Amino acid sequence: MSLTDYRTLGRSGLRVSPIALGTMTFGDPSWGADEQTSLDIIDRYVGQGGNFLDTANRYMDGRSEQVIGSYLRKNPEQRDRLVIATKFALTMDGTDPNNGGTSRKAIRKHVDESLERLGTDYIDLYWQHNWDRHTPLEETLSTLDDLVRAGKIRYVGLSDTPAWAVARMATLAEWRGWARPIALQLEYSLLERTSEGELFGAARELDLGILPWSPLASGVLTGKYTRDNQSPEGTGRGMFVGQHLNERTFDLLDVLARIAGELDTTVAAVSLAWARQQSQVTSTVIGARTVAQLDANLASLDVTLTPAHLAELDGLTAPALNFPLPFLKALGVPAQQGETVINGMKAGD
Repeated sequence: MSLTDYRTLGRSGLRVSPIALGTMTFGDPSWGADEQTSLDIIDRYVGQGGNFLDTANRYMDGRSEQVIGSYLRKNPEQRDRLVIATKFALTMDGTDPNNGGTSRKAIRKHVDESLERLGTDYIDLYWQHNWDRHTPLEETLSTLDDLVRAGKIRYVGLSDTPAWAVARMATLAEWRGWARPIALQLEYSLLERTSEGELFGAARELDLGILPWSPLASGVLTGKYTRDNQSPEGTGRGMFVGQHLNERTFDLLDVLARIAGELDTTVAAVSLAWARQQSQVTSTVIGARTVAQLDANLASLDVTLTPAHLAELDGLTAPALNFPLPFLKALGVPAQQGETVINGMKAGD
């Protein structure tokens, strides 16, 4: 497989690469990648046929979007072939109560600021970064529909949004003739699979594409953390790492290392291949702070796990899902369309 094996995103005609380049760390020389390194990473990704760049208005206080804007100014011929996705409404501003959330006032402000930083007159995919319980869903959806009709955005996506809100928003949009969400972006990896319950079910029923973020679980699934070295030099032990450093994870890493040896590849490549090979996943968001890291992650496209590998990994990391899914499993309710469902069970198990 390669980055040019494009696939349509959800129920849309938008074609994207099987790996999306996440740019959260772009524009930060201390924690992420400085501007020149970021531009080099984009060059390498696009040069290999990749077309899907993912950012957000709050990444590095807007510097991530500015880096993409700098790339587009230097390479204007690439604009039309790229799918540029950004997000709005992550956190509130302490000095302005309307500088966050998903209200009409906030969204219109955010989209104009993102367009200016990106240096483009339209955004291909505009994500609601997370659910805002203070704003009616109808207000958010109608505003996004207005932006589609105005030509400022092309498609709408939902990120880190509860399944009930996803279902209601998609249904409202369909009934009212508004631009319909086409995809979900959510945390998903061998160490975080609870979304296989309600969110995957909603996506399947509503024809929404799925884009996992943090498929390497903040670096835990790269293999650099071991039982004997739980704080490897240069890692910084991010806030999400500690929760995963336990015996269950190290047992998983042992199996990943064995499979990597069998396939002559790396633990990270096996972990990314597992996410890519899940039937509902359209494209996987990866990050990179160097060109070498990007190359290492893209190498996962050459890895194909066997059914036996997938079954073993599924069994090691079966998620504990919420009611009523365990109850339905106990009753023997079959998996829909033979796909993986509750606790990694298959239809007929």
